[in-house]
Amino acid sequence: MKVTVACAQYGIGEPADFAAFADRVAGQVATAAARGARFVILPEYLALEAAAGLPPAVRGDFAASLAALQPAHQDYLDAMVALARHHRIHLVAGSFLLDVGGGRYRNRSYLIAPDGRTVFQDKLTLTGFEKETGLIEPGDRLKVFETAFGRVAIAICYDIEFPLYARRQVEAGARLLLVPSCTDTEAGANRVRYGCQARAMENQVFVACAVTAGEAAWSPALDTNTGRAAIYTPVDRGFPSDGVQVRADEGPGWAIAEVDLAALDTQRQRGQVGIAADWPAQQRPDLERPIVEAL
Repeated sequence: MKVTVACAQYGIGEPADFAAFADRVAGQVATAAARGARFVILPEYLALEAAAGLPPAVRGDFAASLAALQPAHQDYLDAMVALARHHRIHLVAGSFLLDVGGGRYRNRSYLIAPDGRTVFQDKLTLTGFEKETGLIEPGDRLKVFETAFGRVAIAICYDIEFPLYARRQVEAGARLLLVPSCTDTEAGANRVRYGCQARAMENQVFVACAVTAGEAAWSPALDTNTGRAAIYTPVDRGFPSDGVQVRADEGPGWAIAEVDLAALDTQRQRGQVGIAADWPAQQRPDLERPIVEAL
């Protein structure tokens, strides 16, 4: 089964209010849908762009901006559901830092089906920045979602750098990993990139990554944005030799490509290597602890 996937390289702007923010997102999604995308992925922390219209003292304070955005949560979700329904797409609606009580927030990414049904994955492991805020807590559920194109899963930014999350999702049937991301340094962008490529290679699946782009000096969280949107593949016959199906050019834009999910099964059966199938070999009891030998 083939499906076109679009990963945003979303240029952070400064919308005057929530309506302007929603219009910006709608325009971007319409562009991807017009190019045939059936899965559209928006980046991590996307909802924070909606804070641009808040007073400077609020939008410039991370805690204050999170609190001020909470009344817009339902409007955010409603706008994303409307886009998924209108364009008949599966939409990864970036992420929204949602108040879950006790002054704590979860970094939550929604996946919305063409009929408006909505599921979510919370970020499971926090970055140094997220820990230092003292406001964000990690999620506690790892999920896989059934779609018309088969099972897919979400790994929010840093989570794609941890092999066992993706491995468990793939073992549960996911063949497409969707990665909304936001990084402020080249090192961070490269970690996510290498994590995506490693997960695609070792699990023999597609990994699609959306990123934030540009500068937003008004925001303490979105001030600098790096990285490239891309779709990664297994590294074997029938796929690109570097494991990169498509990568966006510099600046705001999209990485869009058709992926052949059925080709994954063929590759697993006839590939040069069977990394996914050979995974248990590294878990043999006699290999759990290395033997230390003196030279």
